[in-house]
Amino acid sequence: MRYILDSRIALRSWQQVPYAYYRKGSPYAKGLKKEEFELLRSCDGKREQEADDLLETMAARGFIHPCRGEENLTDWQKYRHCENRYFPKVNWMITGKCNYNCLHCFNAADNAPSMSEWLLKEAEKFLDEARECGVNAFTITGGEPMLHRNFMDILTGIYERGMYVEEINTNGYFLRQGVLDQMKERGIRPLMKISFDGIGHHDWLRGRKGAEEDAIRAIRLCRANDFPVMIQTNVHRHNLDTLLETAKLMDSLGVWKMRIIRTSEAPRWKENAGDAALGLTEYYDRMLEFASAYMKTGCRMDVIIWQFLRLYPVSGSYGMIPVLYREKEYRDSLPVCKGVRGMVAVAANGNIFPCHQLSGTYELNGDIPGNVKKESLKHLLSASQYLCEVCTTVDKIREHDRKCRNCKYFKYCAGGCRALAIVLTGDKLGADPSKCVFFGQGYYEKTVSALQEYENYTEIAYNPGTDI
Repeated sequence: MRYILDSRIALRSWQQVPYAYYRKGSPYAKGLKKEEFELLRSCDGKREQEADDLLETMAARGFIHPCRGEENLTDWQKYRHCENRYFPKVNWMITGKCNYNCLHCFNAADNAPSMSEWLLKEAEKFLDEARECGVNAFTITGGEPMLHRNFMDILTGIYERGMYVEEINTNGYFLRQGVLDQMKERGIRPLMKISFDGIGHHDWLRGRKGAEEDAIRAIRLCRANDFPVMIQTNVHRHNLDTLLETAKLMDSLGVWKMRIIRTSEAPRWKENAGDAALGLTEYYDRMLEFASAYMKTGCRMDVIIWQFLRLYPVSGSYGMIPVLYREKEYRDSLPVCKGVRGMVAVAANGNIFPCHQLSGTYELNGDIPGNVKKESLKHLLSASQYLCEVCTTVDKIREHDRKCRNCKYFKYCAGGCRALAIVLTGDKLGADPSKCVFFGQGYYEKTVSALQEYENYTEIAYNPGTDI
């Protein structure tokens, strides 16, 4: 009997990852045993297969089915060997142009507006390269991505090549019914990540009168069209007192998740913040107050408090983000950041960075790990300064930083967030000061006490103290 791959399965291999597959709609590839992979490669709808236990197992797991008539593999499904390291996702800034003038933009090296943008011809070439490198999913960002004249052409081009758009970051201004209709017609239904910086405070941070009203309109429109919505809220001293009411409003609008971000020390924010930036202990204290109050509201919306907490009110549970690993999960070969190891951040001028949160800082310092308009993506993901940086392992942090080397909590935080380490200390391999504050000043214990009614899924082996 002839068997063929299920239409949701595509076979891939990369350097150091010889046997893997994508399942449509999931951004990350998963591994296979050699014999499983070889069997799946032979299930092309053309060859006869002898029945055996492995064939039955793979059919039962949904990887293959008996061929019905003249079924053929799609181009996306066909086995592709990628001569580069595995990177399943791209965070793509298709334009630096923006209709707002945000005070904090971490993509900016200063207060000057960015005019960089991808031409359609450049974008199509990049998408061809991304496909050949085994990229699967995109986050589309800006600037304001919907300001790009070829916004829909770029989205369509991603899908035409068998990849998909997982997320769109937008301020919501250009979201209209017609845009959503075009996306639905093309089968494009990403997570819409809309900025909203607090009731009564959004206009100030975004530098545009009416921005708050436009964001709420966009959220309502997306939910009315069944697009999932996540809001991203920068928290600072001016909007702290409105945070709980903002969360309640977002929950009432059907928002799936809220991400609260301590507005960090990117170059533009340092120029504009004045006394608005929260200190680290102030951030932890006020966010812990918020978390305790929010979990009692009856809201169902999940909340991520950047570099601190994940709140799941429906299940009555939470996790502490500084506890990145359980002690038994730690190993020296882990990447310094799991996020950047799986996602390439590409700027509007073609420069690539470990993450967009660092792009403004890197631009200001002239530290450019590579440029996809000048070099092939395959080269950058095979042998480059960029690859060396994102593949740096956590043992290099411990070797470099004496504080990390002697810290009993290192196997939990692995040195912390590289973005915070760089913007707060200027040292790529230095300790993230926010994690030193978290563990050294007892915020693990404070959090357990404040949220004692709820399940903590990030327990550590012993209670922290001040010895760090």
